[in-house]
Amino acid sequence: MSFTLHDMGSENFEFNANVWNWKAILEVIKDMDVLSEGKVRQMGYNAMGVKVDIDDAHLIGSKLRDTVLPKLAPDKRMFADGTVTDEPDDGTIYKDEDEQWKNYSISHDWVKDFSDFCLRSKGFQIF
Repeated sequence: MSFTLHDMGSENFEFNANVWNWKAILEVIKDMDVLSEGKVRQMGYNAMGVKVDIDDAHLIGSKLRDTVLPKLAPDKRMFADGTVTDEPDDGTIYKDEDEQWKNYSISHDWVKDFSDFCLRSKGFQIF
């Protein structure tokens, strides 16, 4: 499953996320207390067309840039619970319920790209 974020100010400006990254970043956004919990939950369902306005998009982008990126060196990943590891993602799919959280993480470069998208967008809609 994937998510495509469409900039509300430009038809050709998009950001694509896979479920492995998207689930992790939504937990980080929820912890930033920028959007309501209900809105973050809606953002977790693809093809819903949830909109994030320009002010919220820019706030998300700046908080990611200022608070999350400093915790992530280019060779590190962050899990949905905010813990950071330097172990690379080896593509293992964890099926055991106690280990499924290991499937979802974000890297420095991914967060930087998403933050840049948020800051340059005029708000976005998620499909």
